[in-house]
Amino acid sequence: MADGARRRVLITGAGSGFGKGAAIELARRGHDPIAGCETDEQVRALAAEHTELTVVKLDVTDPADVASAAGLGVDVLINNAGVGIVGPMAQVPLADVRRSFEVNVFAMVALTQAVIPGMRERGWGRIINVSSVAGILASPLGSPYSMTKHAVEAFTKSLRAELAPHGIDVTKVNPGPYGTGFNDQMVNGAADFIEAGDSTTTEMHELVSQIILTDQLDPAEVSSALADLVEADETPVETYLPEGIREALAAFL
Repeated sequence: MADGARRRVLITGAGSGFGKGAAIELARRGHDPIAGCETDEQVRALAAEHTELTVVKLDVTDPADVASAAGLGVDVLINNAGVGIVGPMAQVPLADVRRSFEVNVFAMVALTQAVIPGMRERGWGRIINVSSVAGILASPLGSPYSMTKHAVEAFTKSLRAELAPHGIDVTKVNPGPYGTGFNDQMVNGAADFIEAGDSTTTEMHELVSQIILTDQLDPAEVSSALADLVEADETPVETYLPEGIREALAAFL
């Protein structure tokens, strides 16, 4: 696709956070973003707040919604939707672990598979997967979330090599602690899985909370980076945000 071309971009999880910010930024830059929201309530709220956006219901775990998205003819897919579940693996119910994989991994794969045929037919496309620094780092209590993001890492890198011959570019972003509210909900929710009287895990939770939730960054940086990747002639396999965070985490890897 020619540089500077107006691109039709589907963003999942656009009811809030990075996805919402990216949709707004792409519209500001003159592109055609389609903001996919999980619920009808989110659709109504976002459409009323931002009339410049095309907003659709897109529950990434709903096969009917995914099938509808396949017919949108998008140039770029931003796989941003996700859930955050953390806690001690000895106590986190398997149903919650499965839910994390259903949304963060299997739904991403399903939607990606749905848009690939159209991209191949047009001879161009781009898939941008939102991973996390948790995709390369596994912290205490973080396993239910980190496992899914490790899977996103492998999915992205393999798919990038497979689709390049068809003119389809695949890349990912790995954000650190940004203040969208996602981290707060995820980390604070870990308390639900800690058994009463388990002081060791409680202390661990307090430490993890302090590290992740203190001085979170402006999420506009990630939204802008996603828009930049939409517009780029070529992309790197991965973009770590903020700049330098991968090097800062090197001692823990």
